[in-house]
Amino acid sequence: MPLPLPAVGAVTAAPLAPATAVPGATPVRYRPLRIRASPSTASSPSTSAVSSPRPPPSARHSCKHLAGRGDAPARPSKDRVFFLDVNPICFRGSQRSLGAFARWLALFFAHVSLRDPVVAVFDGAGGNEYRRRLMPSYKAHRTRGVGTGADSRVVDVLRECNVPIVQVDGYEADDVVATLTEQVLRKGYRVVIASPDKDFKQLISEDVQLVMPIPEIGRWSFYTLRHYVAQYKCDPTADLSLRCFMGDEADGVPGIQHLAPGFGRKTAVKLLNKHGSLENLLKTAAMRTVGKEYAQDVLVKHADYLRKNYKVLSLRRDVNVQLDERWLSTRDTCNDTSVLSNFILKFNEGRS
Repeated sequence: MPLPLPAVGAVTAAPLAPATAVPGATPVRYRPLRIRASPSTASSPSTSAVSSPRPPPSARHSCKHLAGRGDAPARPSKDRVFFLDVNPICFRGSQRSLGAFARWLALFFAHVSLRDPVVAVFDGAGGNEYRRRLMPSYKAHRTRGVGTGADSRVVDVLRECNVPIVQVDGYEADDVVATLTEQVLRKGYRVVIASPDKDFKQLISEDVQLVMPIPEIGRWSFYTLRHYVAQYKCDPTADLSLRCFMGDEADGVPGIQHLAPGFGRKTAVKLLNKHGSLENLLKTAAMRTVGKEYAQDVLVKHADYLRKNYKVLSLRRDVNVQLDERWLSTRDTCNDTSVLSNFILKFNEGRS
């Protein structure tokens, strides 16, 4: 049953695709924990850079600088703010699961966010409509969760754990997070987005990281700027432009290949590395030759198609939502153990 929330409008759950292992992600090294995620058979993904787990709050808040590398000066530390994309962790595979939500949340609080501020974000009612008007195929195959709203029990647990809840009618959680991320960065904080959604990779920077739930290893894993560059061999600023060429099958956004089969990822990366963005590339191609004849023809002939993909895939930063200064406070964790233990006992494996 939909539950009225303190933000504008009512929450409607429109969950994203289930999490999958991400090459280059760095698993958090956990200390022993009595609450455990589902058994895992997969090994930890390899990584070219390691993101160390956070120190205890007492040690973390006493530090004024982060250690430098080699002779480089130490970089001043910034406090972190976490945005938790709730819908994806409420599923086990394609099925809703309160047990999965409880376990991922317990691991998140105990080993990832600790006492750092956390803001939980839900999809708003009609959040997909803007993109579906542009592209009817957008998430058209996703029927799970439609019309069910946010589970009141999920909302209650988050509130009892002192996590503010945000949703805005007419916008997906991704757009709300992107808008709030810019506001938080202007306040001088770092941002960590907790979600398996690859759309958030377009936001990665020195001060914006992802942390992803990886079912195969039963852990949250950090994914940073270094991981992105090692995995894709390009800068995250080109991520959105690259996806306009490659498409997004999971979201029902077709790439350029069905129109021009010979235009592949290698060509797109080469052109974007040279011209910086899709729009710069298309404008340049309209005035002069930018590559081989085949690539040039594709860019000129299908420019409008690529621009439409850009509108659909880009996260919006104009959501009517304002950061509340109270959300930046250290989270009170006094209720975590009792609230989550009781919740897990009610909705353990196999019951939800």
